[in-house]
Amino acid sequence: MPARYPERIVCLTEETTETLYLLGEERRIVGISGYTVRPPRARKEKPRVSAFLSAKTEKILELKPDLVLGFSDLQADISKDLVKAGLNVVIFNQRSVEEILDFIQVLSSIVGVPEKGERLVASLEGNLEEIRKAPPKRRPRVYFEEWDEPMISGIRWVSELIEIAGGEDVFKERSLSQGAAGRTISDPAEVARKNPDIILGSWCGKKFRPERVIARPGFERISAVKANQLHEIKSSEILQPGPAALTDGVRHIHEIFLAWAGKR
Repeated sequence: MPARYPERIVCLTEETTETLYLLGEERRIVGISGYTVRPPRARKEKPRVSAFLSAKTEKILELKPDLVLGFSDLQADISKDLVKAGLNVVIFNQRSVEEILDFIQVLSSIVGVPEKGERLVASLEGNLEEIRKAPPKRRPRVYFEEWDEPMISGIRWVSELIEIAGGEDVFKERSLSQGAAGRTISDPAEVARKNPDIILGSWCGKKFRPERVIARPGFERISAVKANQLHEIKSSEILQPGPAALTDGVRHIHEIFLAWAGKR
């Protein structure tokens, strides 16, 4: 039998599913994460076999995949169980915009369509360049909150997209941390001292509650609170390290910045 590319792929996170659909290779997917919302049709077409930190190993084995795709060290235990069960597993670990683009190119090569990957990457790069060339009249200072209890600031690709959209991440140095521990803010006063113009919230799968943010000690003095500049970015748009963040996510952020600057 001649060598072939993977034909039965299980995707443990959304960005691999979304990317394969954008590449026109969705026929290869036989199982997806239960958190997948992009594209919407995937939930109707593909069986859900995992959460983010857990997976239905027996159900995955029943699907007879020739490749399982995951993301980050947080899925190390899942991947270990699947490897022990005899499956091929690839775990991506992209944390920056450049690494997201690299991931897309690598994935396209894994399934044998590198030219499609190049076209998708070029399209995403073009979108980012368009946004970069249309900055707001003033550069807002931005606090991005990924989680509220404890407070966790934005991961690296989010920080970079804030910069691309024309803002300044007030916790840029924290975004370089590989794990969430390095981005955890123990004292609300630390945010108050940064005095952001805009607060963006994306609470990783639950609804952002601006009233809870406003009620924190010292937050009444923050410029963003005084001007009612607290906005939600859906986690499906920005917290998946794939095409969504580089399209809908960054565009939404850019629109918020332009509207803020227009009111100045």
